[in-house]
This record gives sequence, C-alpha cells and structure tokens, in this order.
Amino acid sequence: MTFSLSPLASLNGYRLESFETVGSTNAVALERAQAGDPGKLWIVSKRQESGRGRRGRAWATPSGNLAATLLLVERYEPATAATLGFVAGLSLADALDAVLVGTPRIGLKWPNDVLVNGAKLSGILLESTLLSQGRFAVAIGIGVNVVSHPEDTPYPAISLQTLGSICDAETLFLALSDSWRENMALWNEGRGLGAIRFRWLDRAAGLGQEVAVRVEDRVISGIFETIDEDCRFVIREPDGTRVSIAAGDVHFGAVASASAV
Repeated sequence: MTFSLSPLASLNGYRLESFETVGSTNAVALERAQAGDPGKLWIVSKRQESGRGRRGRAWATPSGNLAATLLLVERYEPATAATLGFVAGLSLADALDAVLVGTPRIGLKWPNDVLVNGAKLSGILLESTLLSQGRFAVAIGIGVNVVSHPEDTPYPAISLQTLGSICDAETLFLALSDSWRENMALWNEGRGLGAIRFRWLDRAAGLGQEVAVRVEDRVISGIFETIDEDCRFVIREPDGTRVSIAAGDVHFGAVASASAV
C-alpha cells in the first residue's frame, strides 16, 4: 500500500510527497519552503533517520512507523502559527478514532503529545522560518508509533501494534489528511481557536489533576485547571494563585514534582 491523501484533502488543494526513508520530514518541508513551495504540502515516510522532538530531543521513527509533516506557507503571526500544534493533536486523535476499533480514550497532553492509557503514542513538533515578501513557513511534524515504540524513555510509550491494532502507517495517514482538513477549517486562520480549544480540553490528559511543569530552572506545581484563550497551560497553585505557562514540560500525578526535577 502507498501513501495517499483523502479525496477531500486533494480537492482542498493539499499535495503529497512520500519517501521510503528520509532524514527528517520537517527538514525536507522547510527546504521545500526555501525553494519556493507554496505550501499545503504533506511530506511523509515510514522511516525517519534523524527526526527531532521538542527541545532538540531525538525522535526515532523505525521502519513501519509514521513520520508526517505538513508545510504551510502563509502570513501568520508566529503566535497564531504556534496554535497549529493543537490542531495537529486534535486531527491525529480524530484519525485514530476513525481507524481503531475499541481503542481506549485518546488523550492530549499539553502542548503537543498524544497519549493512550497514559503512554505516549505520538509527538508533534512545529518548526518555522521567515521567507521573503513577508511570508511565513511552518512545518508541522507528527511522529506516530505504529509498529514499534522506544523502550528507554523517561516516560511510558506505546505503539498501535502493542494495542493489538493492524492499522498501518498508510491507513493512518489517509485518515489524518482528512481529519486535518476538517480541523483546519474549524481553526479558520486562528479565528476559530476558541472552538479548537474547546475540543482539545474535552480530550485533555490530566485535567483537574495534580501536575508539575518545569519552566527553565523552576518547577511549578498545582492543579491543571485549563488552557486559556491563547492555549497557555493554567495551573492553580496550593495558595490559589493561577499561573499561565506558555512553554514547559508537564509531569502528572502525585509524584509530579519529583518527576519534574
């Protein structure tokens, strides 16, 4: 089976470039942008040899897993473009709902992880660059553990195969290309962020629970209360103070503070 876009994604102007093996789908997407690609281009592969996660961490994509990046070239403000990570998380969760049978509830971990049974199934990484004539390119990278998952991580990880699913990377991508189209229309150039936020919160992992977030050299602990209208993570500290966090590493549970150290 080969990678393909959903018919409606194609009708909406999305294009596809697929590889058997690639260094980094995000890197290829940004190269295409610098070469003048107009965007709405998916770069996909079942093997990625030098992928990256948040904060420069390695993200392995062994053969059979999914590495997908969507390149968009628009005139977005960087803060608006950053919220596309929430569109990506929702789109992948919707795609998983479409292809999996009897799957546990799929959770979204702020800012850009997709969880099943509390274990990481997917990571999402946004990278961007400024182009000429005021254009802005953003590469929305989505890596999914389809047939295998890493064992030596500081957090639990899981794969679709571990869940007993026979869904392959091509089938999942087909569903993802369609669900992205739907959620992108809802996002509506950022004007529909409130609707995206509402849907995201419905799947939020750890909502109402004890969490700790490492922000540079500080660990902030409390209850995960919500994400605000700008999709910042909001913690209510023990003294009732509400803290909004724009970037950080989230840890769940009663041992969250220890895990964050």
